[in-house]
Amino acid sequence: MNQFLCCTLVFLDIFIKWTTQGATPPKYLHYDPVTSRQLMCDLCPPGTYVKQHCTAVRKTECTRCPDQYYAEDWNSNDECQYCNIVCKELQYVKQECNSTQNRICECIEGRYLELEFCLRHTECPPGFGVVQPGTPESDTICKRCPEGFFSNETSSKATCQKHTNCSALGLKTALTGNMFRDNMCHDNTDASTQKCGIDVTLCEEAFFRFAVPTKLAPNWLNILTDGLPGTKINAENIERIKQKHNSQEQMFQLLKLWKLQNKEQDMVKKIIQDIDLCENSVLKHIVHANLTFEHLNILMGNLPGKKVGKEDIERTMKLCKSTEQILKLLNLWRIKNRDQDTIKALTYGLKHLKAYHFPKKTIQSLKKVVKFLHSFTMYQLYQKLFLEMIGNQVQSVKKRCV
Repeated sequence: MNQFLCCTLVFLDIFIKWTTQGATPPKYLHYDPVTSRQLMCDLCPPGTYVKQHCTAVRKTECTRCPDQYYAEDWNSNDECQYCNIVCKELQYVKQECNSTQNRICECIEGRYLELEFCLRHTECPPGFGVVQPGTPESDTICKRCPEGFFSNETSSKATCQKHTNCSALGLKTALTGNMFRDNMCHDNTDASTQKCGIDVTLCEEAFFRFAVPTKLAPNWLNILTDGLPGTKINAENIERIKQKHNSQEQMFQLLKLWKLQNKEQDMVKKIIQDIDLCENSVLKHIVHANLTFEHLNILMGNLPGKKVGKEDIERTMKLCKSTEQILKLLNLWRIKNRDQDTIKALTYGLKHLKAYHFPKKTIQSLKKVVKFLHSFTMYQLYQKLFLEMIGNQVQSVKKRCV
């Protein structure tokens, strides 16, 4: 049956070509006023028009269409049609007017024609993927990601991606994916990869910065170590910090290690407790962030100094919970820009996010975080806990360093 249908279509195609392009052109009926007879005249081929109709003794005389005129089909017209299509805003000329066709216009890349307007292709939101890409004539068709697939970006081209098969990679699933995010995998043999790994949090940075002078004396690290109560940090660890880090970063790492070594002491427990309260407040502000890769990339791109790359962002999205992703990326930014203040950098970056149609709710949340970390409460925490422990020794050293 299919073979018969195929043969029929082939013969039909041959017949059409024979009737339109063969030795015998198609005909039209014409009344000859001289002989008062009805004649069957030859039609003129595409790209031409009838200059003179046929007579009993003469065939139809055809002539080529002039510039800016066209004839699409075999015809018996006395003139060609004018190329009247003009490309509108956001269109370009796909095919210029010629003798056999009118001008063809098409919407520019990323848009499609709806009535007389070139509208932007719909962007599928996170959790939805493209099942049919937009064309110059049709809009994008989006569909919710099915079970086992996800999309974490807003795009008019991206399809839903299959969740990573952790077991196939020899890993375990740390966090099951959903329609918005991929599965998060971890290696059982290395516990550190199960965690997001923020070495110094925003609250710790805000707290520790009060203890660190802006200008450092050469022996500041040793003076601070001697002034800290509780279990002392040994010389080997101090030397390791000096070799691995520099300047202000040494202070953060030293205080972090001191806090860890003395976490069972009452005075340090109070510090840890208050910093934890601070971090809980920060998390409350950004708990609903749930940003896409695109949004995180925009946020990092707006911070000054050395940039956090796309690979770091992708790795962070896989290893960290949605509530930790911004904090981890800010931590990575601080490591790349050791002498800069993360809170000041974030304040600078927030000023420019509106131009990128960044989620307003997230901008407001991050502004609240900045305001909280700049608040007088943090300074009081430092005065109450840190200065009372170390005493006037640190204060006097800070004055000498400035």
